[in-house]
Amino acid sequence: MSDVKPLVLDADGTFLKTDMLLETFWAGLGQDPIATLRAAVTLFRRPERLKATLADIATIRTDLLPVNPDVADLALKSRMAGREVILASASDRSLVERLAADYGLSERVFASDETQNLKGSAKAAALVDAFGERGFDYAGDAAVDMAVWEHAENAIVVGNLPRARELAAKGRNVVELSGGWSWKKLLKAMRPHQWVKNVLLLLAMIAAHRFDLETLVPILWGIASFSFAASSIYIVNDLLDLEADRLHPTKCRRPFASGDVPITVGMATFVVLMLLSLGIAAALNAQFLGIVVLYMVTSLAYSLKLKRMRWIDISALAALYTIRVVAGAVAGQVDVSVYMLIFIFPIFITLGCVKRLTELTLATSDERLPGRGYGRPDREDLLNVAMLGTFWALVIFFLYSISEQGEALYPTTWILWLAMIPVALWLIRMVMLGWYGKQDYDPIVFAMRDKFGIGLLMIILSLMFWAAGLWSQWFGG
Repeated sequence: MSDVKPLVLDADGTFLKTDMLLETFWAGLGQDPIATLRAAVTLFRRPERLKATLADIATIRTDLLPVNPDVADLALKSRMAGREVILASASDRSLVERLAADYGLSERVFASDETQNLKGSAKAAALVDAFGERGFDYAGDAAVDMAVWEHAENAIVVGNLPRARELAAKGRNVVELSGGWSWKKLLKAMRPHQWVKNVLLLLAMIAAHRFDLETLVPILWGIASFSFAASSIYIVNDLLDLEADRLHPTKCRRPFASGDVPITVGMATFVVLMLLSLGIAAALNAQFLGIVVLYMVTSLAYSLKLKRMRWIDISALAALYTIRVVAGAVAGQVDVSVYMLIFIFPIFITLGCVKRLTELTLATSDERLPGRGYGRPDREDLLNVAMLGTFWALVIFFLYSISEQGEALYPTTWILWLAMIPVALWLIRMVMLGWYGKQDYDPIVFAMRDKFGIGLLMIILSLMFWAAGLWSQWFGG
């Protein structure tokens, strides 16, 4: 390549492993969802105005945006060789100028403003006007960049772009750099390991002693529906939390925050998963469909607003766990006890506190967690609420044991009381592990992998089955 001609880099998808328009859209949804959605709907056909409006609504940190290492390395070597490295992007000028300043690139940038969407042929015309025909090298990643490469001296193609072969066939110099994304990373973004939380749908069946395929099969379909719904919400949550995740010591490696999976792919996957979830739910029954919709709406409300509100966020988490239990009852057509719902809610309040305790214990400073309403000084308050939740769960468990329904299902009451001991041990142990930061960021996922805790849960179930007389019913004696 010539040393005297400038190196011009596209920003979105080339220098960056993300798209600044979509970054501002999702940041806007988190900061001012009404204004963002209004802008997206009214300015959809005027992209230059849309980009400027979203850039005004949402302030994003361009220094945190993920950079393509190969392109960044090329830019650094070009600068060291004395070449001018320029950003030319269809993103809003205010963002492109900040991005260029963040990385010490040329102050001269080419970008969209409120009057022009600098993309494709418009970008090509601007660059030819500034540098002349074949007066620059250009790096891009999309088919729309073909219009620019036609006028560049050298074409630098980021990722797998079949149309770039047309340039090589014309005898043009084409340099290919790595890019793209993988299905494996997308699967990671769906967090299939979190699906284990949907075993909560089985609780109503177990509590009612309905151990038959007629009950189990629809509940298993319900678990599939909730798994797809949960994954769709995880994707939305990650897209709303891009900046907060990038500031986090471990969450910065998440697929969207790191740029390993494009935001567009995440948005398409969200739609597919949502439709799969709703389709399965509708096939089960109307009530279950309503519960899945309630779960998704509550989850979206949590992602957009509730998780940033102190104490409200923990109640929302507990509600989302409780909804799973109700969903299992509806899918399997099982009567769920009011006592059971009142019993599990304080347990989930406790686990919600454990989740926040773990995050705060592992935090590196006393500042409030990014995107959350808590800082390390709140640990003692969270501990107190967690222990209070444990206390009330045990009280309600005892009241259930002497209720008419409890005595009917568990006639040997004293054995049910005995089960309260491992229940208390399990809850207190979870709280202490959260206090000392020795568990996963999600307590339900941790509980499904914790061998000692699983042992306690098995003891609880065994005692409850004993109190219900199920062991003798199944095995005789």
